[in-house]
Formats: sequence, structure tokens, C-alpha cells
Amino acid sequence: MLSVLRRIIHSRFGALFAILFLGVIAAAFILGDVTSGKFGTGSMLGGGTVAKAKGYALTEAELQDRVQRVFENARRSSPELQIADFFAQGGGDQVYDQLVASLTMRAFADAQGVHISKRLVDAQIAQIPAFQDAAGNFSQENFRQLLVRERITEQALRDDISREILQRQLLGPVGLGARPTESQALPYASLLLEKRQGSVAAIPAVAFLDPKDPTDAQLADFYKKNAARFTIPEQRRIRYAVIDAERFAQAAQPSDAEISGYYNQNKAAYAATQTRTIEELVLPTQAAAKSIADQVKGGKSLSAAAQGAGLATSTLSDQTVPQLTSAANKAVADAAFAAGQGDLVGPIRAPLGWLVVRVTAVKETPAKALDAVRGDIVDTLRAQKEKQLLADFTGKLEDQIGDGDSFEQVVKDNGLKLETSPALLSTGKQAKDQAYVPSDDVKPLLAPVFAMSADDDAQLVPITADKRYALVAPGEIIAAAPPPLAEVKSLIVAAYKLDAGNQKAKKLAEDIRAKVAKGAKLADAIAQSGVRLPPPQQLGGTRAEIMRGEQRPPAEVAILFSMAENTVKTLPISQGRGYFVVQLNKIDPGDASKQPEVVKQLRDELGRATGEEYAQQFERAIEKELGVTRNPKAVAQARQALAATSSGAQ
Repeated sequence: MLSVLRRIIHSRFGALFAILFLGVIAAAFILGDVTSGKFGTGSMLGGGTVAKAKGYALTEAELQDRVQRVFENARRSSPELQIADFFAQGGGDQVYDQLVASLTMRAFADAQGVHISKRLVDAQIAQIPAFQDAAGNFSQENFRQLLVRERITEQALRDDISREILQRQLLGPVGLGARPTESQALPYASLLLEKRQGSVAAIPAVAFLDPKDPTDAQLADFYKKNAARFTIPEQRRIRYAVIDAERFAQAAQPSDAEISGYYNQNKAAYAATQTRTIEELVLPTQAAAKSIADQVKGGKSLSAAAQGAGLATSTLSDQTVPQLTSAANKAVADAAFAAGQGDLVGPIRAPLGWLVVRVTAVKETPAKALDAVRGDIVDTLRAQKEKQLLADFTGKLEDQIGDGDSFEQVVKDNGLKLETSPALLSTGKQAKDQAYVPSDDVKPLLAPVFAMSADDDAQLVPITADKRYALVAPGEIIAAAPPPLAEVKSLIVAAYKLDAGNQKAKKLAEDIRAKVAKGAKLADAIAQSGVRLPPPQQLGGTRAEIMRGEQRPPAEVAILFSMAENTVKTLPISQGRGYFVVQLNKIDPGDASKQPEVVKQLRDELGRATGEEYAQQFERAIEKELGVTRNPKAVAQARQALAATSSGAQ
């Protein structure tokens, strides 16, 4: 059960892989984690195959591609993330496990005769927000553009969706009802209410900075050993050519014949119209309706007569005949439009009773001649023609690219203007100028271009849908690498001094810890250190308080909940800025027996985590039953290949 409790606290990549394993394909697609590769059908493990389940195989290239995509998406939110960190935090292992799980469930489904229909896949595709227009309807244009941008075929997308549906249908029911009893959840709920108090002393590295600069040899050696810390992520120059609908403005100008044709086709919209505004009252019987009508004919207003009967009128404003027919019925519409302003109509039979209607306003709108609406028609036709000409032109560009023409040739043949951005990080910033802001044209191109390989075909990327596009291709690709030492010498000198100070802070922290462990007070040990240090601070709280929300608690607070009472530990301060000395002074046990809402919440969380655990164990059992073969070196090989790609020299 403790392992289930630990699963409640997600790792950095845990949420992402939960989406991959049991989430919806829409989220997976938006995260960019839908690959264009299919599972192969290798005949034996080895020769580039890293997992095999019956007739399905996972290749080395597919594993590397999926890991690369997940890593790149993680780096979009954390540009400083390096591929080595990604693997060190278990990212590669989790990707591999999820791909093998997908492979396993596909083979199991085949063995059980379970298949996913095309109609079900179509329904899933239609629900993906990225494929919908502003009105929430499926857009074939958005669908086509995103597939091109993400470099994925329609069949590959369908295969991924089918596998995801299979996993959801086969594994989802396994965890249903997996909810612990109150007595099982109570001890863990009480742990959340457990309160701890302790003292924390900071030993900052800056307290030990050496005023003397290191020698060139010391600096060079330090820089070489710590190159990863100063590595600049991959940079790319973006080559692009903008295609704007404005280039077709002259060709899109409608002719007089087209304007007249549009006017004639839409004459009903320009014809003279008459609308009525009515005040109506619904009554349960004909007699009651006649009584109200008599009162109005006697001089009362309809609203006053209604109020006297404990009722209220409603108003329908500016109604045409079709609108009023839809809102009431044909009899009401015919009677209202036969009456004049101020006339009373009714009682009239209605679906919900009897209606008394008074016409309060009549509005006449004269017919609109062609000259009066010519400007609006011109604007409408021009926009339609521009959109069509732009679609035809971009389709022509895609055909040329599909036929094998180079980016440069397509740009030249179609009279486009080739532009090249400066070297940019995936965030759009420049390594040497963090104040740089990319243009509005370049911003939408960053994600697609950083997802492309150097030898990929050019792509069309929408800047403004149906208005502005860019034909893009990666230019110079500058691999992730540390800059020349001469360019950042002053920063490296400061880092060297801080690192040396950090080593001294670590030694002092260990000395203080040893004294406190033997009975000395933390404040006294700090005062006797011979270094001017800040006094210890008192920290504490309950587990529930420090685990609240998505943010992780400070490390010096979190460590209090992994210590025994009256013990002391040292803890490094982030980014090598010194060390903490942490002493746990007191533990107050929690009691959730009188807080049923806490127990209920934890039962729900434990139930979800247990259900996921059951699903994973079920998948592992299927994997064993089917004799799924794994390559134990698969993740290490992927790490080696991707590390070599990511850290090549400039």
C-alpha cells in the first residue's frame, strides 16, 4: 500500500506518461507525442528490434523517435532540460515501457478477437480540439494542416488512436471499484495530518568566496568538467517564405457578372421585409384567455390584465413570419401578421394552452437595390476568391514538394521572398540576446521547424488560417554545446569561485551536523563556526500543508518528513549555492478519525492510484503470458544515440 501512496505524488514526467498510457489521444496529439512510425513485424529480436509481441515488433528507430519527441516537448516548457537529465529522471524507461505496453495490448486484442472499427476512430478524430474550427466542428483543413506540420500520415494517426482505444477498453475496467475501505485509508489520512517541527540553518557558498581569481589552467579544467552546466541548447536558423492572401487581391476582384449573379442568388436576403414585435400571454383554458381579452378590449393593458390574474406576459421582438412560426405556431404568426399595430389577437390555440397576443410594433424594411449592397457583395466575393486562390496556390506548393523539388526551387519558381531568421532557441530567444523577440510571422514556425530533421522536406505552416502561411525549412542547425570559454570567461570565473565556496560550505555543514548529532544546540554550533552565518530558522507544518496543490514544497521543509525525531541531516541548496543543516525537533502524530472529509478524499486518491496499479499489473501479466520479448539494452542504446545527436560539436 505504501507504493500506492507514493504514486499519488507524481514525478516530473508522470503526468505525461499517464496520458500516453490511459489518456485520450487528443491530449497526446496536442503534446506532440503521436509518431509517424508504425510497429513493424520483425521476425526475430535483434537487428534493430527492441521488443516483440507475437506478430508485432518495436524497432530501435521507433523508440528513439518517440523518446526524442517526448524530450523535445518537455524541453519546450523547460528549455534548460538536457537529454542526459531526461534519461536520468527515468524519461527513457517510461517511454519504452509505454510503447511495449501498447505493443502487448495490440497482440492481446488480436488473440481475443477485439478490433476497433473505423467509425469509432473517426469519432475520436472528430473530437480532437486541434482538428476543430472556431465553431467546434471538425475541419478537414485543420486536420490536413496539422498532419503536415507534425509530419504524421493519416494512417499512422489512426493506428495510434486504435491502440489507445484498445488500451482504454481493455485496461480501464480492470481498475474499476479499486477503492480501499475507511479503515485501510485512515492510517494514511492520519499521516497527512502529522505535524513536524524543526530547525534549518543555511550555510551559503557566498560566505566562502575567494577574492583571488583562478589561474587559466584551473579555469579551463573546471569548464571542461562542467561543460554540461553551461551548454546552450540547440539553436536553429529558420528559412521561410510567407504566402499572404493579399498577393491575390487583384485576381480576386469580382467582375460585374459575378456581383450580379451573387445578388440574384441571394435576392431573398435583400428583399423587402416586415417584422412584428408582439406581447403574448399563455393561459391554461380558452375561458381564461377570453376573460383576459375582454379586459384588454375594455381598456386595460395586456400586462396589467395578466398581473391581475397572477401571470406575466412575454415579448418577442422583431419577428419575421418564419421566426414567429417557429417560436409560437403558424396560426399565431398568420394572425399577428394580419393584424395592425396595437391590435389584440386571440384567444388562439397553442401547444401549451391558449394565447392572447397584442401587436406592439410593426417594422417595414424596404428592399435593397444592388447598388446599395454592392460594396458588401464585393467584400464577400473577394474574400471567398482570395481564400480559394490561396488554397490552390498552397496546394500547388505542396505538390511541388511532394514531387521532390527543393525548398529553394519552390521559392524561386513561385516568386516568393526567402527570409532567414537569426539563430534561435526553441523558445524563440537568442542565446546572446535574451531581450530579442521573434516577429509574429516567426513565432508560429518555431515548434514545427524544431521538430524537423535537417533533411526533411519543406512544410507549409499556417500563420493565420486562410489568410497567411509560410513555407518553412530548417537552416543552419547549431548543436547543443557550451560556448567558447573566452566569450563567457567572467561568468565561468564567478561559477568557479561559487563552486569552491560550495565545497567549503559542505565541509562546514558536515562539521556542524556532527556537533549537533553529539548533543550541541544548532544555534550554538553555528555561532562557534567562526564564519558569519545567518541564524537558524524554525520550520514546520503538516504533510497535508506541504503537499497542497501542484507545487512541490521546499526541499529543506520536505526533508523533515523523512527524518527520525531528534536527528540532523545536511542538504545541498539548489544550484550549488551552499548547504542546509536540518534538525527535526518534534513529531506530533495526526488523527484523521474525526475528519471524515480527509479520509474520503484520500480514499478517492488511493482508489485511482490503485486502479492504475491494477491496470499496469494486468498488462504485465499479459506480457508474461504472451511471451513478450524485451531488449534490456534498448533504453541505454537510445540514450547513447540521442546523446550523440544532441551534443555534437558546432
